[in-house]
Amino acid sequence: MRRTTPELASEERRNFLKLAASGSFTAALVAGAGGMLWSSEAAAQTQQEEAEREAAAEYTMTLATAYVLGASRSYPIMQLDLKENIQNATNGKVYVKLAPGGQLGAGGALAQAVQTGTIQCAQHSLANFAPFASTVDLINMPYLCGSNQRFTNLVNSDTWKSEVHPKVEAAGFKALMYINIDPRVVAVRQGGDAVITPADMAGVKFRVPGSAMLQQYYRMVGANPTPVAWGETPSAIKQGVADALDPSVGALFVFGFKDILSHVTFTQAVPDSQVYSMNLEWFNSLPADVQEGIEWAGEMTAHQNLAKVPSARTHAMAELAKAGVQFHSLTEDQLAEWQAAGGYQRSEWDEFKVELAGSMETFAKLEEAAGTQGRYYVHDA
Repeated sequence: MRRTTPELASEERRNFLKLAASGSFTAALVAGAGGMLWSSEAAAQTQQEEAEREAAAEYTMTLATAYVLGASRSYPIMQLDLKENIQNATNGKVYVKLAPGGQLGAGGALAQAVQTGTIQCAQHSLANFAPFASTVDLINMPYLCGSNQRFTNLVNSDTWKSEVHPKVEAAGFKALMYINIDPRVVAVRQGGDAVITPADMAGVKFRVPGSAMLQQYYRMVGANPTPVAWGETPSAIKQGVADALDPSVGALFVFGFKDILSHVTFTQAVPDSQVYSMNLEWFNSLPADVQEGIEWAGEMTAHQNLAKVPSARTHAMAELAKAGVQFHSLTEDQLAEWQAAGGYQRSEWDEFKVELAGSMETFAKLEEAAGTQGRYYVHDA
């Protein structure tokens, strides 16, 4: 006899709680992500497999993120893939214990937990590396690496690795892999008009984070930068304290903005990007073959992330479109107009280039790296 949807949902809840209560929270998460909670037998099999993996492993890696497992459908953070790849690439020597959904914090808190060795690995914004390697902040320089391809070229280049990684490692981190999400967009609140050219930004109260560069950029393209803490942003948009904001499409959907927006424009100015970092001391304490396995797992997951970008974006767009959000992709000429108004080639950015890169010569190398096609391809919005 076929069971009804409510019956299946009830069974899933019971099995999740049963697994979690027995101390197998990671098993519960894996079973849920695999769609196996509807079956007690399948859930038990997952629990047994996870228990066997953990018991057989020589090392345990706690991997923390700010996102729930299902987020990769529209925000390709790839945490379950990274877990599987690390376990398999190390031949089971490392067991990865997931802590998703902000269980252990988010952003700076996770970066600090990795740095201090409280946990072994976490996902966080590249901005959390900036206090230790100021070069990282160059990703917020408009049009330097705003497109997916330029960002991917840059962070996988030898220039980036020689300029950034030694400084990050000196602070106790190892950059395992970079996560490409999508460029930030111009998202307008309900009742607002579409923003197609910089002229359309006149008088727009644009929500910005604390970044001095982003504030300068939005001022250069005609908006009125309005600093608002991230947690207060939804209410600020609803109430008209801010008229627009700039996360990626995936982030807009994941964080629940779909019912308060009207238009989204892909301007490709700045990337929305993440990194998985590890505690360097812990990593260096591992045998060479385990280190190699973890690094190979990072590379595999990076390939999966890049392949996932367009489908994740499409899912987020489809969900936002259901709520009436309209999307606008720009022509090359229109994108050039935005870059001409606020792009990194303008002299207003020279001070930032020297401050963050150390010299104009080093910046020129990073600029060349961003524009040089590497071994990775990624689709652009």
